[in-house]
Amino acid sequence: MRTADNLEKYEDPAGYDERYGGFDADLRLIQDWLPAPGSAVIDLACGTGRITLPLAEAGYEVTGVDLHEGMLARAREKAAQQGLSVRFLQQDCRALDLPVSAPLVVMAGNSFQHFLTNEDQDRLLESVRRHLKQGGRFIFDTRNPVFAELAEPDRYEEIVDTGGRQIREEHTETYEPVTQILHCTTERFAEDGTPLGQDGILLRYTYPLELRRLLRQHGFQLENMYGDWSGQSFEAESGQMVCVCWGDER
Repeated sequence: MRTADNLEKYEDPAGYDERYGGFDADLRLIQDWLPAPGSAVIDLACGTGRITLPLAEAGYEVTGVDLHEGMLARAREKAAQQGLSVRFLQQDCRALDLPVSAPLVVMAGNSFQHFLTNEDQDRLLESVRRHLKQGGRFIFDTRNPVFAELAEPDRYEEIVDTGGRQIREEHTETYEPVTQILHCTTERFAEDGTPLGQDGILLRYTYPLELRRLLRQHGFQLENMYGDWSGQSFEAESGQMVCVCWGDER
């Protein structure tokens, strides 16, 4: 059953780290846009600190924000193990009240898609804008809504290694064009076919021109839009929109 806060996918922070902890393409591109060493950086939807901790290790004053306390607990544990001083706060990104503003705010992992309604997106961008220093940059990603991939319901399987055992996952994805929301459900099975449970998530898709207008409306100038975190040029069939934008003078 999908939880009301749309966080069901994140109930296993250790498993999340095992599966996604090695991804660093976003961190590499973010490093190209870092402000002066020692500056403040805000990492929104920081999860278990995959981006937060390397930036703190590099000497930045990083604040990690997430709604899921379990993910934050895992991040704090990792920070302590690495001897890093990082401020982790449990807050809703739509209503940030942080004790810091920063010349760089980042939000990776396609977390922009968790903001399902126009109002959610508006509140998020207003919240980011309040905590971005004048002339600062906001870097985030969101999946590109490629029509051919979303038009038909999709069902596929994959085998994943979790905790030393192989798990078969069956994924079902159905897109609602009116709301621009993808409904995703994952069922898990042991090697012998025993059901291990299921979870789901809702993901909002935003079209390129829609996103450009939305950013302008909230005082952001789009500096670069990449097709992925490797810095490839954005094209119609790109998998992502990786946006680097800066805040207008207020």
